[in-house]
Formats: sequence, structure tokens, C-alpha cells
Amino acid sequence: MRLNCFLILFLTVFLSANAQVTQLRAFEIDSTDGVFKIIRIKDVKLKYLTRNAKLTDPRTVLNKVKPVNTWHNRFKPTSFWKKVNKFGLNISEVAFINWNAGGDNSITGIASADFARNYKFRYLNWNNEIQLRYGVNAQEGRKLRKSDDQIRLSTTLSFRKDTITNWYYSVKANFGTQFSNGYKYPDRENPISRFMSPGYLFVGVGTSYIPTKDNFNLYISPVTMKSTFVLDEVLSAQGAFGVEKGKDVFLELGFLITNTWETQIAENVLMNHRLNLYTDYLRSFGNIDVDWELNFNLKVNQFLTANIGTHIIFDDDIKFDEDIAEDGTIIDPGIPRIQFKQLLGVGLLYSF
Repeated sequence: MRLNCFLILFLTVFLSANAQVTQLRAFEIDSTDGVFKIIRIKDVKLKYLTRNAKLTDPRTVLNKVKPVNTWHNRFKPTSFWKKVNKFGLNISEVAFINWNAGGDNSITGIASADFARNYKFRYLNWNNEIQLRYGVNAQEGRKLRKSDDQIRLSTTLSFRKDTITNWYYSVKANFGTQFSNGYKYPDRENPISRFMSPGYLFVGVGTSYIPTKDNFNLYISPVTMKSTFVLDEVLSAQGAFGVEKGKDVFLELGFLITNTWETQIAENVLMNHRLNLYTDYLRSFGNIDVDWELNFNLKVNQFLTANIGTHIIFDDDIKFDEDIAEDGTIIDPGIPRIQFKQLLGVGLLYSF
């Protein structure tokens, strides 16, 4: 038994010595002469590989590289600004050829531009808007007439005490006037309105109700200054639009309520309205000036739309049927009336 163990031990040592793998020189000294010696690593190939070993080639084969077909969206930081840019052109036309019932050919075009820059983040809300309108009507047998004219600028700065409430403390300013002269047709010699005659400026402080969705806004101001400008000398001398004769500005202090609302009432049918109610404290408290616009926009496709709208104005300072004698004496100062405008048209709308 002892002899067998000795033989087994001897054979194991002998076979191990003969099976020893010759060592590879993995490092060699570079041939560069100098004080410092640089050692370069040579490729070392293993003679025996384990089953789990995975060999990879770090070199890139260019003929196997493919271009990127789709680009990943770049990171865009969150913006708290909401921008609106719209250009529109509405056209309505009537043409007759041998029409027994009679009628005159006519065409009406109205160009519009709307811009908005609204900021909303936590406690602060800042809305800015510009609305521009201008329209003309061409009818067979008469000269070109103006059908629409409007310049409106609005800015509202609001602040709330926490992020839960929808009520804000607000400061608001509205400005409105027109581009060109207005006439009581067919009289084209004596304009009844001009640029900044009249011009209206409302500046006030109050509170706003602005829910999470930005399509509703209610503004209530118990202190609002209304300024009426009549910069044309002829209209100012007539005391038009409530100013004293010879004066350019008429100031009022009163109560203002403004409401804007935009909602989708059906598929591709968008309704929006704007309402201003104002009453003066000093001259005629309780006599309310009304400015109300209601529009329905019917979207046909990305660029083609139809529009149905109404605009109602009642201002106690704008008189109708005024009777003036030849020497300038006012026989009848006239009375205020409801002003009504209706719009129906199909046109193009471009937004970006």
C-alpha cells in the first residue's frame, strides 16, 4: 500500500513538470534610447480559452457602419410662454349676370392679425395681446368703402398669493383706436372719425379669476381710469365723443368688468367672446357702456376657415341724430344708440 502511494505521487510530479506551458513574454523594452524606458504591450494570444470567454475586436470596420436615419429629439427646456401668431383673410363676394331680380356685383375683404404673448408660472400671470382688423367693400357703381377698422392692444399683469387659488391681484391696461378716416357714406368730405379720434385707454387695478385652463378670464376693477382722446382739431371743436369743445382728452373714473372666454362647442367649431362693461362714478353712475364681441370659427382644414361674428357697442358719449344750426348752435344734441355689426365670411387663416 505504501509503495502504491509513492508511485502515484512520483508520477503526478513528473507529469506536471512535463506539462508546464512555456511562459510568454508579454512585455518587452522599447527600442527608444534614453534615460526613461517605455514599455509597450504586445498582443498576447492565449493557447487555451475557457468556454465562457468572448473575444471582441475593438477596431471599427468602416464598411459595416451605417448612417443614422432618425435623429433623437433634442432636449428643450420647459417654456412658460404661450405664443399666438395668426394672419387671416376673409372674403365674401356676390356676382350677377343677367339676373332678373336685379342686384349689384360686390366683393368684401377683411384682413386680420392676432398676436399674443402670455406668461404663466406659479404666482405670476402676464397676458399681452394685439388685434388688428381692416376691411374694404367694393360695389359696382360706387367708390371703395371701409367695412372694418380696429386697433386693440391689451396687457394684464396678475399675481396670486399661493398656487392653489385661482384669484389674482391684477393691473390692466387696454388701448383701442382705428387706422383710417371713417365717413357717413355717401359723404366723403367730412370724416366722423380718424386715427386717435377717438382713442380709448383704460388703466386700472382689481382682481382676476383665471382657472387652470387658460380659456376663461374674468377681470373686476373697482378703480379704472378711462381716457378718451380726440386729437383731430375739427372733431375736437365739435365736442365729439364726449370731450369738451376744444379739448383733446376726456377723463373718467369708474368701474370695469372684462370677460373673455374661448371654448369648443362642437367638432371644429370654436366659440370665443369678449365683453367689456364700464360705468362712470362721477358723471353717470349706473349708465353702462357695453362692448361685446361674439365669434364662431368653423375650421374646414389647416388653412381654410369660416367665420360668423357679431359686435355690439353702446356708449353714452357717442350721440346720433345731432342737429346743428348754421351758426354752430346745437339744436338737438342727439341720443346714444346701439351700434351693431355682423360678419359672415370664408377665408384663409395661417398660424405659426
